[in-house]
Amino acid sequence: MKIIDKIALVLVIIGAINWGLIGFFNFNLVETIFGNMTMIARIIYALVGISGLWAIKLLFDHD
Repeated sequence: MKIIDKIALVLVIIGAINWGLIGFFNFNLVETIFGNMTMIARIIYALVGISGLWAIKLLFDHD
């Protein structure tokens, strides 16, 4: 697994944990740490989204 694949996977897991916290406890960890839709929070959301798209290719890798 390439380093970019590992980074994408970690970011996808972080995003999944955040969504789980929102769903179960109505608690947004990213907003708590970085503020409500601050530039840093938006960058994190964007990176998680891009990582999710990148992770789609992991489904089709045969290595």
